[in-house]
Amino acid sequence: MEYEFEGAVWEWRGPSPYHFVTIPPECADMVRQLASAVTYGWGMIPVEVRLGKSRWRTSLFPKDGGYVLPLRDSVRNKEDIALDDVVRIRLVVRAG
Repeated sequence: MEYEFEGAVWEWRGPSPYHFVTIPPECADMVRQLASAVTYGWGMIPVEVRLGKSRWRTSLFPKDGGYVLPLRDSVRNKEDIALDDVVRIRLVVRAG
């Protein structure tokens, strides 16, 4: 399944700081319906992402009943994305 949405970039300040975009509730609901067929553990959902000219594979992380998409620093730098920027994301849920 393919989804397209916009979201703001936010930072998680843990032992390893990372940037994320929260998946909107309507997309998260559809992803949740596929979760049992594609998750590989801990609720992680494998996806292929396109943001600007960048494409990569990663996994959605479950958070607060929804999902968040991690943004690699290499992608943020290449696409000139900063904290709080609103970005347009296209993602495809992959089978494990």
